[in-house]
Order: sequence, then C-alpha cells, then structure tokens
Amino acid sequence: MSKQGLMGMFVALTLAAASQASVAQVAGGETLGVTIEQEAVIVNGWSVKKAILGKHVYNENNEEVGTIDDIIIAPEGSVSYAIIGAGRFLHVARHDVAIPVSQIDVNDEGKYILAGATRDALKAIPVFEYAKVPSKPISRAQASHH
Repeated sequence: MSKQGLMGMFVALTLAAASQASVAQVAGGETLGVTIEQEAVIVNGWSVKKAILGKHVYNENNEEVGTIDDIIIAPEGSVSYAIIGAGRFLHVARHDVAIPVSQIDVNDEGKYILAGATRDALKAIPVFEYAKVPSKPISRAQASHH
C-alpha cells in the first residue's frame, strides 16, 4: 500500500468519526443508527482494531521497531498520531512514542514502515505518557460549548 493509501485510510477514519460525531440524535426526532451514506463509509472503511492496532512497525532495514498501540484523534477530529510501543526494540520495559501518522508508510508487503527509526532516534524521542488528570466522558451538548 502506498503512502497515499495509508493517509487515505486515516482520512476515511477521520471522516467516519466526524460524520458520526456531527449527527445530533434527539429522542424521538431521528432514527437511531447510521444513515445509508454513513453505512457506505463504514463498509468501505478500515477497522482500526483489525487493520492497525497491534501491528508491527519496521524501519527501512526491516527491523521491527515496535507495535502500534493506539491512535490519537485530535480535538477537531483528525487522526493525528500513532502511539508506538518501542520498548522491546530499545530493550527497556516500556517506551511509547507519539509519531505523526504522516511519517508512517506501508510497503508493498503491507508492513508499516517508519523510516529512520534507529535505536538512537527512538531513544531521543520523548516518552509518550497519557494525561494524568482524571477524564470522564461528556455529553455532545457539553462538548459543543468548548
């Protein structure tokens, strides 16, 4: 798959998330579920769980440098970063790094490639840590005021 294919996949995921989030459903005012147009996006889209999460990432020397553990969606809805667990490659217990999705490519064999991912380069990237503040879901009405 080409870089355009990978970016297309992320764009499709972003559009699917944005189209789903932008539909306000009022009790009794709309049918619950997806529209025919949204279903077409879903059918032709990718499953992050099946196609991306847990997949190995390699450098251009075909060395496995980590796995894709998470996908970060920016507040405006774009798929922005992949969280790559690189600890095993670096021989440490845990070393997660945030990598812009634009830096990840897919080769002809379907392998995810992160060019320039050497041990030194990955060690130099700050360790990614999730926010330590408690987080709870908020309603769509609350989210639209932010």
